[in-house]
Amino acid sequence: MYRSDSDELVSARARLVSYSARLLDDGLAVGSAGNMSVRAGDIVAITPSGISYADLRPADICLVGLDGTQMDGPDAETPSSETPMHLGIYAATGAMAVVHTHSPEVVALSASRAELPAIHYAITALGGPVRVAPYVRFGSAGLAAAAVEALDGRSAVILRNHGAVTHGRDLTQAYDRALLLEWLARTYRLALCYGEPAILSAAELDEVTAEARRRRYGERRRARP
Repeated sequence: MYRSDSDELVSARARLVSYSARLLDDGLAVGSAGNMSVRAGDIVAITPSGISYADLRPADICLVGLDGTQMDGPDAETPSSETPMHLGIYAATGAMAVVHTHSPEVVALSASRAELPAIHYAITALGGPVRVAPYVRFGSAGLAAAAVEALDGRSAVILRNHGAVTHGRDLTQAYDRALLLEWLARTYRLALCYGEPAILSAAELDEVTAEARRRRYGERRRARP
């Protein structure tokens, strides 16, 4: 039995509102485009459809079960049209948060490339070169399936002529990965201006991953006093 006022769901709703505002400020979406969700046990808190992020409030965040059933009553806002994609990712991965963006560099790349190659070793944080899933209409089961398939072994996928999706152990990690993906796409575009860029090999990426693990790269060693 879930409680919509549980501490976990109250926190999830507040964090989704906070990060939704950042979507606009960071240029990862415009208007009400894109969407985000957080999993709390068997409940998914997800941004609603059709509300500008500038106007979004915690009470507007929708709650759905892992089977897609809306949990917060008939008077609640309508969940994002991409709810099937979010639920598909939760079913196929260990993700606890999903971020879907319409960031311009990624959208531009999606229309002209089959993947974002390893232009920089930071791409190891996404699992390696990022695949571009084939175009399928937004909000469809087909799009959810295409995204899940392209996410195999990755924490990011680019959706052709649409946007991108990242996931993580929490909303902070999922969002940071969305920012990284947009930066990598921009870096790749800039590199192409100079000619054919050098791309890191699988062996070089494996070496980076192994060294990052050895150094516990990105982990905080000491808690704040």
